[in-house]
Amino acid sequence: MTVRRAFFDRTAHLRDEEGILDALRAAPDTRAVVVREGRARVADGRLLMVPLGDVGEAEWGVLGRHSDGSSLLLAAVPPLSDTIDAAPAETWLGVRDTGGMLDAESTELLIAAVSLASWMLGARFCTVCGAETEIRQGGWSRRCAMCEIDIFPRTDPAVIVAVESADRQRLLLGANANWRGRMYSCFAGFVEAGESLETTVHREIEEEAGVLLTDLRYIASQPWPYPRSLMVGFRATASDEREARPDGEEIIDVRWFTREEIGSALVGDGPVGLPGPASIARTLIQGWYDERPHGAPADHGDSL
Repeated sequence: MTVRRAFFDRTAHLRDEEGILDALRAAPDTRAVVVREGRARVADGRLLMVPLGDVGEAEWGVLGRHSDGSSLLLAAVPPLSDTIDAAPAETWLGVRDTGGMLDAESTELLIAAVSLASWMLGARFCTVCGAETEIRQGGWSRRCAMCEIDIFPRTDPAVIVAVESADRQRLLLGANANWRGRMYSCFAGFVEAGESLETTVHREIEEEAGVLLTDLRYIASQPWPYPRSLMVGFRATASDEREARPDGEEIIDVRWFTREEIGSALVGDGPVGLPGPASIARTLIQGWYDERPHGAPADHGDSL
């Protein structure tokens, strides 16, 4: 597996510099990624990075440095802000909405900005004593004014798993009750206290789909700011395909899909809907489809 570096420089070394936010806000070339209620400004397929003078009331944080060399700040704004709603061609989009619209650097910036904004606006008071907290480290921590503890953004690990048959010709997907059978996806769940990622994978799949697993392999991970997750993606093999069954609560149906069916669904021709291109679930499904075992027959979706 190829390990890639970040697409933009988070400039973490600057966060402890005294007055860094004021200095960057005073610099003429600094721009802001504006986030409101988990969404940022996107126009013409681009994540907008605006002059600071275009932003009114906001909580500010250091995002980093863009590949073009400019410094970037986060501006987390309240739900209604007339000063940033003037341009009619602009829309407010979240990570789910952008799909494959944005380039890799913009996607990474959007996820970082939405994640940090959610934490900054939601951590104004100490969880220990209830006192007000103050921004530190360029927006990446808060300190309680009363008990002087430091509070940092929280990330909750979750696993997501593509389960294949022993012959690698079929993929097991489930329909979540919230989707009412309109979409099938990989199985996922949060890591519980005291669990390893591997233990969570085995527990979640047995609970949701009744299947025991072998040959568990890490594939990739994805930060997902809803609410503050890190999705860790795996692929595994079902030890007994006949055991597959839904839990009847969170998962209302499980189904084995052939490669032909997955290929058709990936291009939108059914038989079911699949997750959107912004999600790691789609990446896991597409990756499984693209890795057709040697000697397997081709199908009509091979042009993907």
